[in-house]
Order: sequence, then C-alpha cells, then structure tokens
Amino acid sequence: MRESLLDVVLLLAVVGLVSGLARRTGLLAPILLVVAGVAFSFIPIGPEIHLEPELVLEGILPLLLYIGAIRTSLPAFRSNLSPIVLLAFGHVLFIAAIVGLVLHAVVPSIPLAATFALGAVVAPPDAVAASAIARRLHLPRQVVTILEGESLVNDATALVALRVAVSAALGTTVTWLGAVGQLSLSVFGGLAIGGVVAMLAMWLHQRTRDALLDNTISLLTPFVAFVPANYIGASGIVAVVTCGLYLGHRRDRMFDPAARVQIDAVWKVTQFLLEGTLFLLVGLQMRSVVDALASGWQLVTAATVAVVATVVVGRFVWVFPGAYLPPMLRLDRAHHAYPPWPNVVVVSWAGMRGVVTLAAALSLPLRFPGRALLVFIAFVVILVTLVAQGLTLPAVVRLVGVGRDDPRKDLLAEAEVRQDAMRAALARLDDDRGDAPDYVVDRLRESAEIRANQVWERLGNPDREPPTETMRRLRLGMLDAERGVFVKARDEKRIPEEVLRQVERELDLEQLMMARGRQEDDDS
Repeated sequence: MRESLLDVVLLLAVVGLVSGLARRTGLLAPILLVVAGVAFSFIPIGPEIHLEPELVLEGILPLLLYIGAIRTSLPAFRSNLSPIVLLAFGHVLFIAAIVGLVLHAVVPSIPLAATFALGAVVAPPDAVAASAIARRLHLPRQVVTILEGESLVNDATALVALRVAVSAALGTTVTWLGAVGQLSLSVFGGLAIGGVVAMLAMWLHQRTRDALLDNTISLLTPFVAFVPANYIGASGIVAVVTCGLYLGHRRDRMFDPAARVQIDAVWKVTQFLLEGTLFLLVGLQMRSVVDALASGWQLVTAATVAVVATVVVGRFVWVFPGAYLPPMLRLDRAHHAYPPWPNVVVVSWAGMRGVVTLAAALSLPLRFPGRALLVFIAFVVILVTLVAQGLTLPAVVRLVGVGRDDPRKDLLAEAEVRQDAMRAALARLDDDRGDAPDYVVDRLRESAEIRANQVWERLGNPDREPPTETMRRLRLGMLDAERGVFVKARDEKRIPEEVLRQVERELDLEQLMMARGRQEDDDS
C-alpha cells in the first residue's frame, strides 16, 4: 500500500515537473510526458507501473471524454457532422481493414482475424492527444472541431471492430449481419442511454443551488451514462459523448455562476492530472512491451514499419477523398464548398494515437495469436504518431500555410452582441428601478456602457492601451495594496483570521471579474 501511494505521488510529481518544463520551452506536454515515461521505463530505480486496460477504458476514459464533450460546441459539431462521421466510422474501418491485410501479408503465420484486431486497435486517433495538441497549436476552429469530434466518437467504432475480430480469431463464428447488429446496438443504444442520462442530470442540476452538489452530480454523470450502456452491450463512449454534448450546450440553464466557476475549475484540474498521468503511463510501458517480445527482430522490424506506414499513409488516402468527394457529388449539402487544402493536410497529419490504442492492445487475451508482436507494433504506432507527428505538426502547419481564425471577426461579432446585451440590460434596469436613487441607477448604467465599449476599444488602435484596460490595470494594483494592508493587520493581530478570509474572498472575486484571463486552451 505504501509503495503504491509512493508511485502515485511520484507520477503526479513528474507530470507537474514535465508539464511545467513544456510550458517554459514551448513544447507540447503530451510528447514530453511520453518521452519521459520511456526514459523512466529503462531506469532501474524507476517505478514499475503496468497499465490496466480496464482502468483506462472504464475508469479514466469516460471522465476525459465527458470533459471534451461538454466543452465542444454542439452547433459546430452538427455543422461538421459529415466529415466527423466519415472519419469516426469510415476511416476507422478502412484503417482496420488495410492494416489487417498488410500485416497478414508480411507475417502470414498470424491469422487474418488477429491482424484485423490490430487494425482496429491502431485505427482510432486518440481523443486526449487530439484535444491537447490541436488546441495548443491554435488551429482553425473548424479543424479543431473535426479532430475533436472524430476522436470523441471513433473509439466506439474501433472497440466494436476489435470485439468482432477477437471473437473471430478465437474461433467464434462471426457473420456480417452480427457485426452490423453489434455496431448498430453500440451506436443507437449509446445515443438513447446518453440522452436519457443527460435529461436526468439536467433535471437534478436545475433543482439544486449547492455548488458542491452540482460538482458531485457532474463527476458522477459520465459513469452513470457509461455503466448501463456497457451493461446492455451498447457503447458507453457514445453514451458519455451524447450526454456531454447535450449538457454542455445547456450549461447556462443548469448552473448558477458559483457552480459554473467551481465546476470549470474541478474539470480543469481533473483533465490536467488524468491526461498527464496517462501520457506518462504510456511511455512507462516501453520496457515491458519490449521484454515480452521473442527473438526475430528482422521480422518484427518489417512488420512494424509496414503497419506504421500503412497507418500514416492510409489516413491521407481516406481523408482527401472524404474531404472533396462529398462536395463534388453534392452529398454534403450543408458544406458543399471545397475545404482549403492546407486544412485537409493538417487533418490528415494529425492522426495521433494514444492511451486508448495501448489499452486496447493490452486487453487482448493472453492466448491471442501473436499477442506480443501486436502489442509491440501498437506501441510503436503510438510513439511514431504521437511523438514524430506531434513534434512535426507545428512545422506542417507553417509549411502549408494554415490560416488562423480572424480574431477581429470574433471581436466584431462580440461587440455587436454586447451592444444588444447592453440595451436589454438598460431596459431591464428602467423596468426594475422603482424608487432606487438616481446615483445608483446612473452608476449601473455607466457600468453597462463601459462593458459594452470594451470590445470596440480592442478593435481600435492596437498600439494604444484602451481606457478600460488602463482602469483595470490600475484597479488591480489597488486591490493588491488593499490585500497587503489586511494581511499586515492579521499579522499584527488587529483582526482575526476569519475577517481576513472574508475580505480576501471579496477582493479575489473582484480581481477575477476584472482580470482578463487566458483561454483554457492556452493553459492545456
């Protein structure tokens, strides 16, 4: 027990140190964590921690998928549904098929069903890797939505394909009708259960105004969706994603401001620790994966190179026709314009595999044909796609000239809506003022106008500090001075600790309201 606790503390410490190093150097934290894990796996005094597939697939993955889903824009997901479906279903099955055929051609001693199982394992790009890397690079919003939408759903397709392939490899009779039935139950059953759980969670959230209870319900929700879906043979992943998309779209109706702030903070810390730990654990498996291999490195190398090349090239082969054929055939009526080719290149190159691929490989039965080789190949696919493609993705983005979303366009849209919001607020103020003193009403009116004008100021001269920014900067300095006086008074025993805590909370809340924080994506 003491050793296990020490391992957990060591893992979290390494996650914090490596993530801090990544921020200081500008490198991507997932890549550094995997590399650090590989290095630790070959150090004699390093921790020997084996990745449990059930813990990842049933304990950690639902949480991370739910976090990703509640932060995904449902309107954006719907508007990009065609490319997401083509990638989440078509691409996964295509890669599973061609990897299976290629590996069987290179290593004929492994049955075709077993090689298809490896294809299903390495087919889905990882949700955690896609979100962590795509947003960190500030890719266009549509590209991020497609990559995240694909990775949220594709695990369900891959795990159903894996289940069918494993059954066939172990001698169970599998028919095409049965496979289609499993996939249909997986998707539609997951959609139904996810929708029901989302309604139940929303009902509960709307009837509590306790931020702690809201947090508890929110943490339990992904498991409430995942467990029953898995129990009936449906996809727990689809259930969690469906639930998360629905609740994320309606969070403004479910939570009061205190609950929203607290829940966002809880999810942010949870995501940071779980993502970092998973990437580190992937690297730590390197030694055990290599040790499980027998001799015959020439064949191992040939099979590994063939599969890695098939995975990387196969994504280009699928993505480019999938991006241009639907508009050409007018099948995609919502997006019949051709997407910019640099965006298609980035989507093709951003096929990073991650912990789900490794967990699925490790879940193969011990008596599975060629298991040690299949697990090793899956691990190398993760390393190449995550480390090599992840490291070179920024260069690819620059090379092909992917344009960022125009921030001025967003600011202009925000400014227009803020004007509408100000008019609505002032109308409500006039209706509710009653016998309120004029100076109170004038102050509220002035405050509303200042907030509405902030965005217009940011659209103005970029070389000059806007007046509201000057006011914010000066007020933050005043708050710091006030806080220092109260701390000194506490130290001199002029006020008790309780008074300091109360005032400190008031000052902190005002500072949070005034400070223009960075976007969540910059912190990930």
